[in-house]
Amino acid sequence: MSNKLEEQIDGLLEKYTELLLGETDEDLKKQVEMWIIYTHIAKSMPALAKHWNGTYPDAKKEIKEVIYHIKTLNEEHRKNGKE
Repeated sequence: MSNKLEEQIDGLLEKYTELLLGETDEDLKKQVEMWIIYTHIAKSMPALAKHWNGTYPDAKKEIKEVIYHIKTLNEEHRKNGKE
């Protein structure tokens, strides 16, 4: 994988995070990245996600917190954009 592609994908993730949440920083980008990966796996291979959830219950709890945080920030951003 080229550095150029890596930089461009990082830029895409940064812009996605900004559009989704109204702001971006490295922590938010990392949370959105984890959310994207987990959500995609849960939808495309639910048995794998279920196995992972059972194997790592603490991680399951943490990813649920990340998902809730992103959802909350997104709802606030959308609400503020309509005012």
